[in-house]
Amino acid sequence: MSAPRPQPEPGTMAGPAAGTARRRPGSSHDPRHDRPAVPLPRPRGPPPPALLRGRRALLAAVALLVAATAVGLVALWPPAAPESPIEEPDRLKGTITDLQRVPCFEGGEEGLSTADELADSGFAPDDDCSAVTFRVDEGPDAGTVITSVTGNDAFEREGQGVVLFRATEGDLTPEQAYQIGDVQRGPPLLALGALFLIAVLALGRLRGALAVVGLAISVLILVKFLVPALLAGQPPVLTAVVGASAVMIVVLVLAHGPTLRTATAMVGTAGALLLTIGLAAAFAHFASLSGVTSDDAIYVEAIFGTVDLRGLLLAGIVIGALGILDDVTVTQVSTVYELRAANPAMPPRALYTSALRVGRDHIASTINTLLLAYAGASMPLLVILATSGAGLTDTLTNGVVAEEVVRTLVGSIGLIAAVPVTTALAAAMAPAVTRTPTTFVAAAPPEVDPPPPGFFGDHWANRSRRGEHESDG
Repeated sequence: MSAPRPQPEPGTMAGPAAGTARRRPGSSHDPRHDRPAVPLPRPRGPPPPALLRGRRALLAAVALLVAATAVGLVALWPPAAPESPIEEPDRLKGTITDLQRVPCFEGGEEGLSTADELADSGFAPDDDCSAVTFRVDEGPDAGTVITSVTGNDAFEREGQGVVLFRATEGDLTPEQAYQIGDVQRGPPLLALGALFLIAVLALGRLRGALAVVGLAISVLILVKFLVPALLAGQPPVLTAVVGASAVMIVVLVLAHGPTLRTATAMVGTAGALLLTIGLAAAFAHFASLSGVTSDDAIYVEAIFGTVDLRGLLLAGIVIGALGILDDVTVTQVSTVYELRAANPAMPPRALYTSALRVGRDHIASTINTLLLAYAGASMPLLVILATSGAGLTDTLTNGVVAEEVVRTLVGSIGLIAAVPVTTALAAAMAPAVTRTPTTFVAAAPPEVDPPPPGFFGDHWANRSRRGEHESDG
């Protein structure tokens, strides 16, 4: 029966070889003396009063933010979404049964019958058009086959599903009543959505599922509250702030849970969001940005005459910046807490400095992401401007480009402000060690067998003899 293993003294922690460390061959030096003792924090006591007061203030700020957002939603909620005065045609499903290339100018009912019509349409006499034969799959004329000549080359193959517009005014023949309006994209988009869900759930699991739920609720807030409220004439800046706050609260709580980390990220995001909307409103006024710079904006103004297009611009800037603000603030809070877990005794100032270095690296890449996201969404515009021959100053001060410049720079300033603010809040709120740490004896290194005889063996023996002389001295 073997003797019982020695137990470490109270207040110390020993490694597997502590107390039984073996000396190197030919050396009387104890390797446990080579390394200093490592501090081990004792279990934390109750948080200090200052930290408790800070946490109560943080939670009170979050409660005030949630209450103000709820009141804003109730006060600004539109009674009913405005309807477009333009009557939309019936949308029915159809299928392409035949595709042929024919001359655009061939006369008759199937082509452009006159040279004037041809010139007005933008086609030359020798251009080819598509003779599309399609079948109506639903509605009162289901099964009817119609042939139409069009210059649209969006149709790729026979059997492709299309969306048909059906006019209902007057006594029209099927050839006159039906026209192809779009392509059916439901199946590929559903497949892509399923692939997205599989990827999110495979990596994020429960957190990923909650993030998807938050995404769906965010879309509902934008579609059911923000856009109808702006169309109903509600104050654009206030509506944008309330809508963005609602999205932020839902996304952060669902994705990260109702924790102190989430509360910290929420307050940091809200502060940066207020700065972003303030700068956007100020520079939209100073730069005389009206929001009437695209065909879509002109269409909205023509249909809904009471819409504040500058308000739509501001709302777009805020919503565009919110998604990246969430990313930055949550990352900074998580960085602070992970640093605290790795070194519970780190002072708050050192914690803030270390996390801020991570934030600088994050900001350097995030600003580029923001710029490229806006540039990618405006790629056709960039092509036009790059080939216009205008100088850099004229290009940047063009109304359309100026909107994107303000959007990018204002969002970037909000991101930059979010990093130190959120990091400071997280460093102040993260739990710290308040008691004096004890020490433990570092474990001795494992025994290493000497090398085989030869040059290296002689070298090892010489080192061992030097160690004996040093220990004797």
